[in-house]
Amino acid sequence: MKDVEVRLVSELMKNSRRSDREIAKAMGVSQPTVSRLINKLEKEGIIKEYTMIPDFKQMGYQIMAVTFLGKQETEKEKERAELLKGVTEMERKNPLANLIVVNGIGLNKGRMIINLFQDYSSYAERMNIIKNLPHIDADKVETFLVDLSDERNFRILSMTEVARHVQAFAKALTKE
Repeated sequence: MKDVEVRLVSELMKNSRRSDREIAKAMGVSQPTVSRLINKLEKEGIIKEYTMIPDFKQMGYQIMAVTFLGKQETEKEKERAELLKGVTEMERKNPLANLIVVNGIGLNKGRMIINLFQDYSSYAERMNIIKNLPHIDADKVETFLVDLSDERNFRILSMTEVARHVQAFAKALTKE
């Protein structure tokens, strides 16, 4: 990506509700340049969506859970399909605030899920369902819970900080 594209993505991450004119002023480029680049980045799939981040605590969520699922001994296609079917059915019956569900490597785990829960009992209920999904090793499910009402929390979720990092990262790449 070009420097101006990285700066634009960073500005949009900070606040995508601003007009193209306001963003252009912050970047030191013209409004038509911003509008053209936004269209280009949307078409390329670099800009996937526009959204906002609410205060989850004020919305009634008390817990954010980061759950790690143990690696499966086998990754057979049939087993993956069975697991996907189970997860799809679970989410259809009990929609959940999934912030992220990804495969990964580390901590002897293969998947990570970040969810929001209204209270501990809704968290416990969901963990019971997850542990009973096909091909999930219940003994390898571990969770880190965050109390959203704990005033000592440093930063719950902020795209502004990610935007600052994206700009710094892009500058470091151009110096190499």
